[in-house]
Amino acid sequence: MNIIQTAIPDVVIIEPKVFGDSRGYFSETYKADIFLSKVCNTTFVQDNESKSKYGVLRGLHYQLPPFAQSKLVRVIIGKVLDVAVDIRKGSPTFGKYVAIELSDENKRQLFVPRGFAHGFVVLSDEAIFQYKVDNTYSPQSESSIRFDSLDIDWMVAAKDLLLSDKDKQAPAFEEAKYFDYAEKLY
Repeated sequence: MNIIQTAIPDVVIIEPKVFGDSRGYFSETYKADIFLSKVCNTTFVQDNESKSKYGVLRGLHYQLPPFAQSKLVRVIIGKVLDVAVDIRKGSPTFGKYVAIELSDENKRQLFVPRGFAHGFVVLSDEAIFQYKVDNTYSPQSESSIRFDSLDIDWMVAAKDLLLSDKDKQAPAFEEAKYFDYAEKLY
């Protein structure tokens, strides 16, 4: 696995080695010892998957402590723009974000640590999106930030975006609940 640092040190791109031949390919997408030593000391407890069509924007979502979650995300089919926003008040990168393209072609993964809001928009006709999380879902701890309250180029015209009612009604970044940068999240 190739580990690539982003502009925000805790958000990491992971490129698995892909072995291809005339039959197709094989790829090792997760290996605990490498992940724990080079990315983050956490244990994933659940895998999730979603299928969405072009223009679907899911996010920006997160859970507050004690149910904060890290996510390791990837695309099985299609292409998305994946975004992680630092919402750790006091962090040198507070309010900044990383946006990368994840696709079935580039096979990249993104690690989104606790203390970050996460979202993605589908850029292909459809996408199957998979993610590992290190804490279970807790409805009373979930929170979100409105997608258009930060200067993010989602690469899809506003008229073509498809959002849930919950995401349309999310608070702006300035009104969101934040993490405390000094708080121990792991």
